[in-house]
Amino acid sequence: MNWAEAYVKYMSQWLIDKCCDDMELMADGGKKFDNKVEWGIDLASEHERFLTENEFQKPVIVYNYPKGIKAFYMRLNDDSKTVAAMDVLVPKVGELIGGSQREERYEVIKERILEMGLPLKPYEWYLDLRRFGTVKHSGFGLGFEQCCCLRPALTTLETLFPSQDTQEEQICN
Repeated sequence: MNWAEAYVKYMSQWLIDKCCDDMELMADGGKKFDNKVEWGIDLASEHERFLTENEFQKPVIVYNYPKGIKAFYMRLNDDSKTVAAMDVLVPKVGELIGGSQREERYEVIKERILEMGLPLKPYEWYLDLRRFGTVKHSGFGLGFEQCCCLRPALTTLETLFPSQDTQEEQICN
C-alpha cells in the first residue's frame, strides 16, 4: 500500500492538464507523425511514446479525453466536451494504465448512449443501475504485458511473447 501511494505521488508530478494540451504540444512541435494529431482523435502509440520519451522524458498522466473517442459510461465533464478519463503513459511502452470515473447520472448516461447511436434496449439493465441509485465510482486497468515491458530487455510486446512460428519450431524439434 505504501509503495502504491508513493508511486502515485511520484507520477502526479507530471500531469498534463488536459488531453488538448498534449495535442497542442505535438501539433506545434514540428515533428511529423504517421498518425494525424488533432483534437478528437485518440492518441496513437507514436504520440504516447513521443510525449514520454521526447517531450517530458519521464512518465506522464494524460486526462480529460474528448468524449467522442471514449465509451458512453465514462463520466461527462462539466464542459460537455470531455470525459473524466486518464492514461498513465511511460517511456518505451506507451499506455500502462487506463481508467475513468463512471457516469452516475441517469439522464446523462441515457443521452450518451443515444448520442453514440446505440439502442437503449440492450442497456436497460445498465440504466436501471443508475435509475434506482448508485454511488460515484471509477474503474481502471493495468496492462500485464505492458507492465512486463518495463523490464529493460523487453521493449516491445513482440519480444515478450514468442510468435506462433517460434512455438511450432520448439515443439517440433
